Amino acid sequence: MTAAPKSRIAEILNHYEGDLLKDWMKQQLTGKAVPTDLMKESELRDQCAEFLRLLREASRGSVTDMVGSEWTELKNLLSDITGSRARQGFTPAETATFVFSFKQPLFDRLRQAYGKDADGLSMDLWNATTLLDNLGLLTTEYHQKGREDVIVRQQRDLMELSTPVVNIWDGVLALPLIGTLDSERTQVVMQNLLQRIVDTGSAIAIIDITGVPIVDTLVAQHLLKTVAAARLMGADCIISGIRPQIAQTIVHLGVDLKDVVTKATLSDALSIAFQRTGYTVRKGGRSESVSSNGTEDGVQTKVASRAGGTQHL
Repeated sequence: MTAAPKSRIAEILNHYEGDLLKDWMKQQLTGKAVPTDLMKESELRDQCAEFLRLLREASRGSVTDMVGSEWTELKNLLSDITGSRARQGFTPAETATFVFSFKQPLFDRLRQAYGKDADGLSMDLWNATTLLDNLGLLTTEYHQKGREDVIVRQQRDLMELSTPVVNIWDGVLALPLIGTLDSERTQVVMQNLLQRIVDTGSAIAIIDITGVPIVDTLVAQHLLKTVAAARLMGADCIISGIRPQIAQTIVHLGVDLKDVVTKATLSDALSIAFQRTGYTVRKGGRSESVSSNGTEDGVQTKVASRAGGTQHL
């Protein structure tokens, strides 16, 4: 039984490396595979030269199986190139073309090396096609993974920004919620609120759900968990923004909020917070001159006061 002929791809890569690099560069630059406004020719040459070097070393083993450790460095290089090009503005197709454009130069050298050996040429043309197709597909996978990582990071950043805890008064925090409240976001809300309670020593936290479009059983349970966690830290919670539709939904679902103070508006909740912290709110009269604190003539002010001091609203 005749043994299968051995691939000569590694031999050709080693013997014609310089010519392959020259032809490959020409293939990309004349074919406009690389936008010149995104990458310099010198950078492209460095990437091609390193790719050829690592491909030559890896192909000394099997060219049909890329699971071995000898392919690790080449895969890492493709990952780095893909990430760099994604940041430069390359599309996935343009990045994959970096690999696919190497087919023509390699095929030309294979035909030159094999001459009239049709069987050997056919075998290595198939091996080269399979190899470069797999490497090209890898760049697409790396590009997609990079995009997914960016999206996840942006979602995490947006989640942090969408759950601000505001110190609206001495001892009073406000947490306005906007959008859907799921398990992951609830965890962020809880962590931010508890940390701010520790940092400020606040005794009251107002959770405003005016911007939450739907309150179902799951959302209600998340709110109750947040309230319970805040109580363990020594702060009472007031839930504001209870619209008529939400009130009906909560009653229909049978959610027990009897131990939680709820109010229709944020101003109502703030009024309760003032009472619990010992503040009284009164409307100031009109003054005829600029006051010592800089209030202009004729401007009406509100003042919150308690024993030991007065604060202007």
